Amino acid sequence: MRNKSKLSITIDNKILKEVEKVSNDSNFSKSQLTEEALKLWFKKNNEKLMAKGYEEMAKEDQEFSESTLAAQKETIYE
Repeated sequence: MRNKSKLSITIDNKILKEVEKVSNDSNFSKSQLTEEALKLWFKKNNEKLMAKGYEEMAKEDQEFSESTLAAQKETIYE
């Protein structure tokens, strides 16, 4: 059984020419090249989402730290 499916896309002629050149120069089929490009795009996009999540978590952690510090100061000085 085949693990691949066909995909028909429409792209700019300039990009197609670049794909064909790279495909010929690197001995990759256009399908292989496109698949690798999509994998890289998905990886980069996932990394951006993870970075955004970590930034939001850091902000929440900072806010929590500041609120607990204030509570600790109140307890110490009472």
